[in-house]
Order: sequence, then C-alpha cells, then structure tokens
Amino acid sequence: MNDAEQAEVAGSDGNVPDDGGEDTPRGKVPYWLSQVPYALVLSALAAGIVVVAAAYFKRGPAIIAGALLLAATFRLFLPKDWIGLLAVRRRWVDLATLVALAVLLIVLAWVAPQLSS
Repeated sequence: MNDAEQAEVAGSDGNVPDDGGEDTPRGKVPYWLSQVPYALVLSALAAGIVVVAAAYFKRGPAIIAGALLLAATFRLFLPKDWIGLLAVRRRWVDLATLVALAVLLIVLAWVAPQLSS
C-alpha cells in the first residue's frame, strides 16, 4: 500500500464522496459492507474459541482452522475494496499466512489427545 492509499484509508469516514452527480465506480461498496467478510471470520473464530473453552480440544481448533480458511478464500476471490480489514499485506503473503496457520491448527487438532470427562 503506498502513501496515497494509506492517506485515503486514514481519511475515510465510510461515506462515498459526492462527485457532482456522477455514478460511483462499479467496484466500490460502502465501508460497513466491506467489513462483512471480516465480521464473518471473527464470528467463526469466536465460535471456535468458545468450543475450546468448553473443553472440546479437537473440535475447537478445527473450527478456528475453518475460519482461517474462510478468510483465505475471501482474500483470494474478493476484490480489495470488498474485504476490508482482511487485506493486511500483499495478497500472497496473507494467503500463505492464513493457510499455514490453518494447516498447523488442523494438525494440532488431529494429534491432540482426547480428554475424557
């Protein structure tokens, strides 16, 4: 992200500027709508953490890994204007990080011993 893009993001209040009646670009979405994929991923992560807190140490990391794979899917297929806070770095860095963490959590869920109650 260059300095001009950072200044645009920092100065954005979520409203589309009025260009004198011109139509907005086709790919632009409202700020709140661009945060929906991020909110979906966060809610899935929260669900996984709740499952871990309920002492299901095999299911919880699997749910969290699924949330990370969902984030990677959003990052791969949605345009940058539509993914909001899921775009942190370059696309390939985000994808590699999300997929690597998901794979590690799946391995953790697989090798974790089942606790008996």
